[in-house]
Amino acid sequence: MGDPVNIFGLSAMVRRLRKTGVLKTIGRRVRRRFEAGRLIGQAEPRPILLRNAEGAMVLGNLLPSRRVLAEGLGVSPERFLGDLDAILKGRIRRPGAGLTIRDTVFGDFEIPLSRIREVPFLTYYPSDGGPYLTAGVWVVRDPVHGVNLSYHRLMMVSPTKGTVRVVENRGMDTAIKHSGGKAEVAVCIGAPMHVLFAAALSPAMGVNELGLAARFGRVNLVRCKTVDLVVPAECECVFEGRFTGRRGREGPFVDITGTIDGARRQPVFELTRVAGKKDPIHYTIVPGLSDHRTLMGVPKELDIFREVSKVCRCIDVRITPGGASWLHAVVKIEKKNADDGGRAIRAAFQGHRSLKGCVVVDADIDIDDPGQVEWSLATRFQASKGLVVLRRQPGSSLDPSALHSLGRKSLGSKMGLDATIPAGAERRLFRRIAG
Repeated sequence: MGDPVNIFGLSAMVRRLRKTGVLKTIGRRVRRRFEAGRLIGQAEPRPILLRNAEGAMVLGNLLPSRRVLAEGLGVSPERFLGDLDAILKGRIRRPGAGLTIRDTVFGDFEIPLSRIREVPFLTYYPSDGGPYLTAGVWVVRDPVHGVNLSYHRLMMVSPTKGTVRVVENRGMDTAIKHSGGKAEVAVCIGAPMHVLFAAALSPAMGVNELGLAARFGRVNLVRCKTVDLVVPAECECVFEGRFTGRRGREGPFVDITGTIDGARRQPVFELTRVAGKKDPIHYTIVPGLSDHRTLMGVPKELDIFREVSKVCRCIDVRITPGGASWLHAVVKIEKKNADDGGRAIRAAFQGHRSLKGCVVVDADIDIDDPGQVEWSLATRFQASKGLVVLRRQPGSSLDPSALHSLGRKSLGSKMGLDATIPAGAERRLFRRIAG
């Protein structure tokens, strides 16, 4: 299969997509304001390469589904969550996996900051507060907790400065606070597949996501030039810079729910260096479309799977597209005890704190089929027994119906529905015979 890093590298993936005829390519000049995002949306779920987004190459729809992500990571789609959990916990070890650090500086070419407009910051929707970078993997070193990888949207407000959406009390926010507001960062564009995935995870504070990526395959790290950080050598492009300690306006921005996330005062980021490959491919995530849903939703499926597995046998989990791939989930369990359904509901809410709706079903239900899930509710659920309502719970800032207060966690109600066969019931009466 060749070198593991090349397998996961973005350029290698584009070559495979082109060879198989899957990749759609547009060679004409495309405007970065609205047109690029619109063309990517129209091509969905097919991957698309815009060869001339006002002089730059832009790739979209790389991860339109959990199956594509599973195949990209070399994991069976049918055993996806279980195998992910086993790899990340070290129960499955892959040959050649691991970290390597080389004493070389990233980048074959540097883009002078005076020519920073060569980088394709895109404006996706008329409501956007400005041009954005959406698919960067941000690397920061917390003086207390160590290296952290995460995703953040960057809205450019000048050629070399932008405001960054940093969710409060998570890894990046903590690192900025521990660094006196002036943390050094590196932003990786077109990172290898296993790094893209690892950056979307939410491990415990102090867990280095680069180490998690290295459990899937080799990660070769090289040094940055203007900040004291290392980045994957296979990235297409890397921004180096630091937070200034100041705040500025960020947003509005269309988020995963497809609704507008309003403007906030957020940390200001300043560029110090841009480097990369010759003719780098700039991977972008169009807000609210499939790649956004895959990279946000699938890691939460894993979190729910792990938490539910502590209280009963969890078979599978889906964050549903109808729930904006963030707010609703279906959990499939093998029910052995009368209260397994209710326990699974509460565990799911523990695993994903932004979740507001959860349906738990039996092993015979296809959770990828909304009709089967609804059938399970119609034939196995009674609201007087299987309904769980939790009031005034921490919720998602992306839920427009939640109660939002400046500087505080959003609050809302959560609903769980136990659509499993009632304990002690005659099971043959609940089997689907026809239809």
